[in-house]
This record gives sequence, structure tokens and C-alpha cells, in this order.
Amino acid sequence: MDPWDEYLRWATPSALLESDGTIRSLNAPMAATLGRSANQCVGHDFLGLLPKDQRASAESLLIHGATTKTVAMRVLEFSGPGEATVISLIEARPVKDPASHELVWVHSVDARNDPGGLLIPFRLAAAAADLGLWMYAPWKHRLDWLGGAPALALLFPHASASLSRVVRRVHPGDRKALGQLVRSTAAQSPWISLRFRTENEGWHHVACQTRRIQLGYGGTEQVFGVIRDDTQLEAHRQKELATLAAERQRADEIADFSAALITAATEQELQQVVLTRVAATFGGTGALLTLLDNETGLLRASSDARVDPRQSDSMAGVSLDDPQPLPRAIRTGTPEFIANHEELIRRWPQAVSIPYLGSFIAMSIIPLSPVGDQPLGGWAVTYDSEHHFSPDERALMSTLADLAGQALKRIRLQQARVELATALQQHMLPTLPDHLPGLEVAARYQPSRDGLDIGGDWYDAFVMPNGTVALEIGDSQGHDVDAAAYMGQVRTSIRAIAAHEPEPATVLTRINELLITMNAARFASCTMLYVDPRDGQVTGASAGHVPLLCAFEDGSSEIHELLGGPVLGVLSGTDYLEETFTLEEGTALIMVTDGVVEGPGLTLEAGLERAGTLAAQALHDGLNAEAIADQILDAAVAVDHLDDVAVLVIRRI
Repeated sequence: MDPWDEYLRWATPSALLESDGTIRSLNAPMAATLGRSANQCVGHDFLGLLPKDQRASAESLLIHGATTKTVAMRVLEFSGPGEATVISLIEARPVKDPASHELVWVHSVDARNDPGGLLIPFRLAAAAADLGLWMYAPWKHRLDWLGGAPALALLFPHASASLSRVVRRVHPGDRKALGQLVRSTAAQSPWISLRFRTENEGWHHVACQTRRIQLGYGGTEQVFGVIRDDTQLEAHRQKELATLAAERQRADEIADFSAALITAATEQELQQVVLTRVAATFGGTGALLTLLDNETGLLRASSDARVDPRQSDSMAGVSLDDPQPLPRAIRTGTPEFIANHEELIRRWPQAVSIPYLGSFIAMSIIPLSPVGDQPLGGWAVTYDSEHHFSPDERALMSTLADLAGQALKRIRLQQARVELATALQQHMLPTLPDHLPGLEVAARYQPSRDGLDIGGDWYDAFVMPNGTVALEIGDSQGHDVDAAAYMGQVRTSIRAIAAHEPEPATVLTRINELLITMNAARFASCTMLYVDPRDGQVTGASAGHVPLLCAFEDGSSEIHELLGGPVLGVLSGTDYLEETFTLEEGTALIMVTDGVVEGPGLTLEAGLERAGTLAAQALHDGLNAEAIADQILDAAVAVDHLDDVAVLVIRRI
């Protein structure tokens, strides 16, 4: 045996290395620590057999031991034979073989009787990283505090404590996680958060991570833990979460506010949206809304429940020329932000005599239209304490007020269009003759749900020069003013032509040619009847329109599809056909547009059958033409009709 082999007789891991780190020889404990047989280690680079994260420290150790001629020490971690990492204090010093070759002797210091020496660098590192260290010995069921950051040491005033004592300090909801930490069989656990109650400072939020280690060669396996106090971090996180939740809630409120402004259909709805939302949106204690009356040029005011009604009443009838802050802001389109009452008095000395300015500390006044636009009105949000308005808050207030102003413009424009449509529709729909000998005639009309209250459906009834009663019902394409105008042209033209034509088919033929020459890019359907009230003879023709309905006093009904041709205004040169039948006494004819008998989930056939049944039952019950028309219209509305609807009922008496 070589004389330097005495270096390898140690009971702890030991090896002789060449100056370049190649293993010359090693003992069995070192081979076991490296996880290989001795033959697999000799001749190999010592650093290459270590875990990658340990190589830098080991290289520094070897360089220091080989060049400084002094003893060098490092704490190194080895994979070990099991799950636990072996942590050893490794010493390196220079030696020479008999041929005076420079070697480095590395060996593990026996720390089984002095584990504290191994923990010194860990304590220093933990203290520097603001962490704490603890060790759990499973066979003792005790946790030992090993040191680290002084602030963390205050959480654990006792150097050693039983596991059950520590568990009692952990929040009940986190005790299972603590058990998983100390009993984990994994080499290293993830960071686990726990709520830990101290003796004097209440609950702390701590984070722990554990590793299973073997402390020193031949040492026992233990759970080595690192702890971090996240109490301030958690408090900051909770504060940020609360801030984020508040911001999201505010964003939702603003989005709801904006959506409500956009969907408001009347000034009353707009007023309700503003007064119920604006103060809450901007943290105010009250809100006042004033709108300019276009006819009088004076303000109309209203307020929410938190503002004295007498204050809003004091603004009613005020002119925009009034020097008060609210009329001035509306007149100029410039917002006013008043942080406190002193600022108000400084800027408007006369404010002490203005009722609505006497019971608040701060106020924002926002016009509904910007500078240069026609004044519409404005709102005021009041505060019961001093309030300084940030640039973002000012911008948001102005944006929402502008949105409210646009909504008000839209509402007023829509109202004007509705009034126009109503007047136009009333002009377009004819007045039925007051008395028709031998006949009862009733008509009803309901516009589409979409667009203006106007459409292309029409009806008409008038007495011909020979005493025959002409009746017509039709449907022109569209639901707007253009459709109504087109309908008016068709109805007027039919009246003019019918006065000189004794046959309805000829009237439809001539009106078809007239519409084609107009090149209106629209079409219309129509049914036209000539009824002789003396003998009940009916001559009828249809231009692509819904079939007739016949209702009888015995409660029965039938669908009568007239001869005719295609819709009007499409095919030139069309000759329409007609037919003649008799309307018996007590029998009724029901003329409808397709909106009456078609709808969501309602086919034309089913709609015709339903309308005919309703009419026949009403006739059987002794109802007159007016009541029959009402029942048919009500049934159409009840099925959520989408189209215009028109009903014309003719009963022979």
C-alpha cells in the first residue's frame, strides 16, 4: 500500500485528486457518496461526477486547496443513495505523493457530533435573504429553530417545539398543508403558504419550503425547512386586490351608466338614469339635472332623493343668462369644479343667496354639450366634504355628460320623427264612410314594432258612382316614410282609376302599368273588391295578396283565394283576372295583410285558420264588424307581430 493511502483510510468520504481534478484514488464512502463504484470513479473528473449546481463551489474549493497551500472548506450537496440529499462539509488541502507530484486531498469532515458547523453558512445565507431555517426530526416529532433573519426569529421564541404545539398555532384551514410539508417524501416541496398565529402579533402569512436531507455523511434523514414572512406582502396584495375590485366595480358602473344612457328612449328615462347613477358613480352625495326647454328657453330642473326638492325648484324657469354657476356652465359649455365652499364664495360672491348652493361643500357642474354646441342642459354632483377633482375624473365626467347630451339629442330627434310619422300616417289612412246601406265596414291598423310608427299597409273603402262599394287592402314594401309615401301614391291612384273602371281586375292592370312607369324600385300587393249592397254580389281580384276569409253565422269559416296575378309594380303587360260570388246576409268577409296571419312560429296557413276561426266565433256570438276587427288585431299583437298589420271587415246585414 502506498504511504499516502492513509488519507483514504478515513471513515468519512475521502479522495486523492490530480491537480486537474482527475480522481487518482478514493475510498468506498466517497464512491458511495458519488453514487458509483470505485472503478467507475477512478480516472474521471471529480467535478463531472457532482450535481451540476454544486460544480462551481467544488471547483472553487479545489482551486483554493491546490494553490494556496492552506486548508479550504465548502459545504457541498450530494445526491445520496435515497431521496434525501447528503449535505457535507468538504475539506481540501494540498499533498504530495512519493514522487513529489502535487495532489489535492478532499474529504468530508465528520459532522455527526457537531451539526452546527454545517449550518453556519446556511444561517448566514438565510439571514442575508431575510429567511428563517428550521429542522424537523420525524422520530422526535419536534421542530428546531436553526436561525436566520432576526425578524423571523421573533415568530418562534422557543428554540424547539413539538409538532402539535406548532400545529395549534397554524390556522385550521392550513393544518393539512403543514402536515404535507413535514411528511413529504419528495426531495423538495413547492412553496406552501400558511397562516401562523404568534403570541403577540396575531396572524402572520408565512411561506415554507422543505427538503429532505441527510446532514453529514452517515447522518440521519431530516426535514430541512426554509420560511419566509409574507405578511406585509399579503397585506399589500390584499390592498391591491381590493383596489382592483373597486376599479372593476367602478368600470362596471360606468359601463352600465353608459349603456343606460345609450338605451334611454325618452327624456324621462334619461332623467332617471342620470339621477339614479351619476352621484354614486363619482362618489357624490346628491345630483341635480337641468334640461333646457326648447320652446321657452328656460331650464327645467329635477334632483335625486338626497337633494332638497326646494333646491331643484329654485332652478326651474331660470334663464341661461342668469349669472349663477349652473346656467353659466350650460351656456358656455365649460365645466365647473368647485373643491370647497370657500372657492365657491371666492368665485361667485352672490352664491350665498342661491338656495341650491347653500347646503354642500364641493360640487361639479357639467354641461351636456361642449363649447360651441347648442346648449342642452347640465348636471351637478354635490359633496358633503371637500373634494379635489383629478384630471381623469374631470375627463370622465365630461365624457359621460357628452354621452348624455348625445342621447338627449337622439331622443328629441326621434320624438320629432315620431310626431311627423304620426301626422303622416293619420293623413294617409282614410276615413271610412259613415253609413253604407246594407253593409257594416270596420278597419284597424297597427304599425311594425321596428322603425317609426308608420308603414306601407293600407286599406280603403268608398262608394262608386253606381252605388257599388269599393274596398281594398294592400301592403307596400318597407316600414319607413318612403314606404308610406309609396303606399299613398298607390291608394290615391287606385281611387282615381276605380272611379272610371267598373271592374277591379282592370283597375289592378292599370295601376300595375302606372307603378312600373314610375320606376320606384318597390312593389305592392293588393286585394280589391266591388260589393253591391243590394244583392250581395262581390267581384274581386288579387295582386299577390293574402287570401280572403269568409266567416259565417253558424261559427264556420273558409279561406277564399281570389283569382288575380302577381304583385303590383314588377311585371309589365300583366292582365289580372277576377271572379264573382255572393255575400249572403249575416256573412262577413275579412281582408288582412300578411302581418296579421304570419309571425314568429306562425305559418300563413295556421294564421289564416286562426283569424277565420276568431271571426266566425265572434259572428256567431252576435258581434258587429268593429268588435270582429278588434279581436283579430288583438290576436295579431299577442303573437308578437313583426310586420305592419291591417284588417278590413265587411259584413252584410
